Formats: sequence, C-alpha cells, structure tokens
Amino acid sequence: MTSSPADLWPAPRPASPVTGIVSLPGSKSLTNRALVLAALADRPSVVRRPLRSRDTVLMAAGLAAMGVGVADDGDDWKITPAALTRDAAVDCGLAGTVMRFVPPVAGLSQGTVAFDGDPHMRRRPVGEVLGALASLGMTIDDGGRGALPFSVRGTGSVRGGTVVIDASASSQFISALLLAGARYDCGVDIRHDGKPVPSLPHIEMTLAMLRARGVEVDDADANRWAVAPGPIAAIDEAIEPDLSNAAPFLALAATTGGTITIRDWPASTTQPGDDLRGVLTQLGCEVSLDDVGLTVRGTGQIHGVDLDLHDIGELTPAIAALCALADSPSHLRGVGHIRAHETDRLAALATELGALGAHVTEHADGLSIRPAALHGGVFRTYSDHRMAHAGVIIGSAVDGVLVEDIATTSKTFPDFAGAWLGVVGADEPCPNPTGRS
Repeated sequence: MTSSPADLWPAPRPASPVTGIVSLPGSKSLTNRALVLAALADRPSVVRRPLRSRDTVLMAAGLAAMGVGVADDGDDWKITPAALTRDAAVDCGLAGTVMRFVPPVAGLSQGTVAFDGDPHMRRRPVGEVLGALASLGMTIDDGGRGALPFSVRGTGSVRGGTVVIDASASSQFISALLLAGARYDCGVDIRHDGKPVPSLPHIEMTLAMLRARGVEVDDADANRWAVAPGPIAAIDEAIEPDLSNAAPFLALAATTGGTITIRDWPASTTQPGDDLRGVLTQLGCEVSLDDVGLTVRGTGQIHGVDLDLHDIGELTPAIAALCALADSPSHLRGVGHIRAHETDRLAALATELGALGAHVTEHADGLSIRPAALHGGVFRTYSDHRMAHAGVIIGSAVDGVLVEDIATTSKTFPDFAGAWLGVVGADEPCPNPTGRS
C-alpha cells in the first residue's frame, strides 16, 4: 500500500527534555458503557464530560437510531430511555464496543436492527456474542458468518438465563452481555469456557458501573459472571480521563528525559491504563501521584522489561515503542488476542518497528525486542490509533519518522496531533513532499 505525502505526518523530535501538564479527554471505555447503561436506565440521566470521538459518537448515534433520547447538554450528553420500537441501522465504524455492546440492547427492541461497519470490522470477532444472544432467545441473521453485517430482530423482551461462551478473544464478549443482562426476564448467567479471558480490568469496570446503579452482580466464582433481573438505576456520571491515551504523553518523559504530568489522574480507578504507573517504573522512570495528577520523570535511561500484558493489551503498542528504544532486551507476552484488534497489532508492530531498524521477533502471543540503532522512515498505522501512538513515541527520539494517517487517533482522541505538538513545543508540520512509502 502506498501513502501520499499528505498522509505522512513528520513526528517532531524535541531538542531538549519536555516538561508539560496534559489534560486528557474522557475515557472511551467508560463513556460507551455509561451511554448503554443510561439508555437502559429507569429514568433520564446525564453523562458528564464524555469523550466525544468517532467511537463514542457512533455509540450515541446507534442508541438514538433505536429510539433512545440523546441530547447535547452543554459539553454533556442527556440520555432519556424510551421504548425501542423502531427498525434501525447501526454504523459500528471501527468500534468494537458498538459492534458488541449494542446488539444485546437491540434484542429488547420491537424492531429489526441492522449492524455494519468499516471493512476491517467484518474481520473482527463477534460470533461468540451473536451465538450467546441466540441461545438467550434473540433472533439473529448473520448468514452464518458470525461477523458483520448482521441484524437482530427483537420482540420487546429477552428471555435471558445461563449461557456458555468462549471469551478468550475479547473481554468485551462478557461486558456486552452484562451491560444489558439486568433487563432480561431471567437476567443473565455467563460461564466462560476457554483460554483465559484477556483484559479482565475491563470486566471489573463493567461490574463496578453496574453495582453503582443498583444491579445485583455475582462474580464470586472464577469464569462466571451473573446479573439478576431488575431495574438499572439512573445516575449522573462524570467520566474520568482516558488513561490509556496517557501512554504516548508519559512516554515523552522517558524518551526525552523530561517531566510530564497528566492532570486529574484518579486515585482509584478500574481503567487498565492505571497500570502505566508500574510499567513506566520498570522501564526506568520515576513516577508519583498527587492531587494535581500523575507525574512521570525520565531518568535518561530506558530499560528493557519482561512483561505479561494480558490484562492491559491496549497498551502494547506504546510499551513496544519504548522497548525499541531501551538499553537491554525486552519480552512482551500474553497478548495474542490483540491480533484481532483494529489490526493485527503484533504483526504490525514487528513490521513497522523493524522497518525503522529495530530487532523484533514476533511470537504467537507477543514480541521480543533487542536494542538496535533506529533510523527515520515511514511508520504505517493501519487505521489503528494505538499504532499511531507507537509511531509518535519513536519519532520523539529518532529523526525523520513520518507517521502515516495521524488522523486515525481521532477514534479516541480528537485533535491528538494538536495536543502532541502543544506538549513537545513544535509548530504544525507541513506535509513532507519527499515522503515515500
């Protein structure tokens, strides 16, 4: 695939240590869960300071298409539950949360809800969710593909009950059923049968949000999650900053020997991005948390690490980029499931880091990275916002890195490029007329 020069963004390399304070947009994971729960709640509520990005706008639009009231309230969203009686079409874009969280809601509709998305989404796994919904009493038409496009034909209610699924490809399979399960006649009792479920903190996030709304949840047994039938209480919820989006900014402290503070970092959170504190410490940074936020200080050295990232797979691209700049070997493992994210992230990282001179060995479930002298060149992103994060991190330490399609970061961070330039102290770069693929 060839990129035009206009698609290639020269990643700025700071000439001195970067010092800055960054305010992040809201969490995508929290925003989209809050929107679903507000749509199913017992009265109107407000989602405060939500992330407004492609993924969350698609979630709001999908719920609205089925009949849910979604209205701007300043910077907030006011959500008014309603009887779901319409036929509707839901655009999933590249949002796994929309593709997986909305179909369980669509079963409560009295209409037929059709789902489709960007071409790549037709390759992302959703068959386990659709099979589970069918076993719980819904009518699913997917042509036997277990993938987009598909439709859900609702009858206004869902029987619910016990379901066995293999959620080893994505924790979203579990969260999808939990979010709507309290509205099913018999609730839902989910049993996982397969390899370990990845990204367990995201399931903990779902459970915490359900409990905050008065839903009875049982997760006492391993590989089992159940919600009792009953109302979902409406609450006005303020969305935390998206901690996973902090990764590239905090990495600047490591790559430049500078100091970066992420404002309003929560003292307690269910977001997997909170694990950045421990990861960056192992990489050689100094990390502290106070009332202002999380501060990371670079020490001038980045050390190799041996990490199991199974529960924090979304951070793998940023961590891998730092490992490519480290002074000793690294091994990142436990993340075979990220091959089915926006792109095959392990193959993409091995290819793009390798193209810039990194010594990367790709494994079935991870990467091994050895120290090497890196050089400039094109860093492709495969329409994946996390790959763009990896590219700008490398560019902060290596001259001449051209990041393809920096705009893909709008999936979870509107104007990421502007925010990045504001922190590194660079002007908006012009397209490089000599950029080559």
